[in-house]
Amino acid sequence: MAFRCGFVSILGRPNAGKSTLLNSLLGEKIAIVARKPQTTRTAIQGVLNLPDAQIVLMDTPGIHESDTLLNKRMMDAVRAATEGRDALIYVVDASRDPDTDEERGMSVLKRSEAPAILAVNKIDRLQGKAELLPRLEKYQQMHGFSDYILISALTGAGLDELKASVVGKLPESPALFPPDYLTDQPERFLVAEFVREKILDLTSQEVPHSVAVLVDQWEDTPKMIRIHASVIVERDGQKGILIGSGGSMLKKIGTLAREDAERILGRKIFLSLFVKVKPKWREDPGFLAEIDPRSMAGL
Repeated sequence: MAFRCGFVSILGRPNAGKSTLLNSLLGEKIAIVARKPQTTRTAIQGVLNLPDAQIVLMDTPGIHESDTLLNKRMMDAVRAATEGRDALIYVVDASRDPDTDEERGMSVLKRSEAPAILAVNKIDRLQGKAELLPRLEKYQQMHGFSDYILISALTGAGLDELKASVVGKLPESPALFPPDYLTDQPERFLVAEFVREKILDLTSQEVPHSVAVLVDQWEDTPKMIRIHASVIVERDGQKGILIGSGGSMLKKIGTLAREDAERILGRKIFLSLFVKVKPKWREDPGFLAEIDPRSMAGL
């Protein structure tokens, strides 16, 4: 059997489960996951190695209306992720009725000639398939998908079928990455994202989307990695919420993020967090490039 290798992007509306799907396919957490929309801010690459194929996967931000420079950059990343791909996976939430926002979201698929697979996610939330059939009919009317596959990224249901569908669409090619290669994400970026994930989980209202994390210092010593990072917010009130009473919130965020970082980096980590106020950082091109230089390249 010929070996296959190719590039596949994961697309969809916010909260469809794209990042959970990427992590589940890889068997490792490289993309942060939260219940709040617009958790993923940039394209994240992960490489899945199978006996007969290598799939270079790309997770993308949720497709949404752009109202800030940051959000416009996120949508640039989505559009770029449809170009030069061998296949696309469009993820939808099986428990929600398709609407006009979903139809607008699917319009990005028209930018690519690659076959698109509809991954109907979160089937574990359904009581039965009766409610799903009319939704599938609506999806069929919205776009001509090559395959329709029911999955649960959370439980793993349907993922083998999804992998087989993807592999069948890849060209015959040797592997492009070594078998132990997992992601293109720099270690600094991963740690910053773990911190941001905990903020998304532990805070509410306007705080999560007004937060950026910037690693200021990274010292790799024989015993541990010492990391100093800044948590950037837009207003003083948000700073107080993140610090919490006696620093309790910031300590909890740091502890949980450190545990995730130690697991994926396989090293002992000392993580120190500082909260700083930078008004309107989401409209500052220079700062956006600082928190993720790839955003300037339209990735």
